[in-house]
Amino acid sequence: MASKAAAATVDFARVYSTLGLGKETIAAVQAFRKRHSDAQRLHAQYASQPTTVDIAHYRSILKNKAVVDEVEKQLGAFKPVTYDVSAQVKAIETFEAKAVDKAKETEAKINSELKELSATLSNIEDARPFEDLTAEEVGQAHPRIREAVEEMIKKGKWTVPGYREKFGSLDLM
Repeated sequence: MASKAAAATVDFARVYSTLGLGKETIAAVQAFRKRHSDAQRLHAQYASQPTTVDIAHYRSILKNKAVVDEVEKQLGAFKPVTYDVSAQVKAIETFEAKAVDKAKETEAKINSELKELSATLSNIEDARPFEDLTAEEVGQAHPRIREAVEEMIKKGKWTVPGYREKFGSLDLM
């Protein structure tokens, strides 16, 4: 009972987004939940039906007692059919193994992203303010900026394209 209550209170949409699950994993989990709820509904439906046959009731109603005797004999000889569910169990175990593998991959991916993000965050926190940087340090950090500036100097371009449009002219005249 406690597991049913816990399953009913789980916000699966939030779980999916929080864990960053892939579309395949989410679709597989949703399909499993649907099959599970269908199975629970069918089980409840069949469990509520009576399982005994009142032969005495039929004897009192029907005139042909031979039919009732035949039905009683067949009911007494009835043995439920057993099914080999090992194929289904194997399929479930395979699904579980895939789900566990996907979960481990997701966990490893998230852990690596967390490490990268914490390294980036520490770089941002330890970085000097932009105002304190020199042109030489910017050139060392991004060599393509230095190359672009040297190319502009070689061509005699002393203004940055688009600067006046964006920031306006500082000429007094």
